[in-house]
Amino acid sequence: MFRETHPIIGTQDIRRAIVFYTKQLGFKLVFEDGGDPPNYAVFHRDAVELHMQFQYEYEMSVIRLRFLVENPDVLYDEYKQRGVECSPHGIRATPWGTREFALYDLDRNALTFYRPLTKEEQARK
Repeated sequence: MFRETHPIIGTQDIRRAIVFYTKQLGFKLVFEDGGDPPNYAVFHRDAVELHMQFQYEYEMSVIRLRFLVENPDVLYDEYKQRGVECSPHGIRATPWGTREFALYDLDRNALTFYRPLTKEEQARK
């Protein structure tokens, strides 16, 4: 039945968010509603699709998203080279069996990028 999910991330400054998601996080802007300022945008990166919508301050709440990625180490290095501020502990193996790092976007939405640890990595822990 279920096939995909497309979360809608809130932002108070959609133009600023578009720049951050495209220039800093490497997403491609595939749709903008054409408003002035825009109200709605859609981004793609590989197989991931994110939607974004303007929200007033009283509508905003922090959203937490987890992205399953092939190689979080490579992505972490990419983001550090682009000047993205990531979690202070960097990339790490977690007690719950993942290799991951996290960051906040400009609206304080929490984004975590991870992959499961291999059996060999888990055995070394």
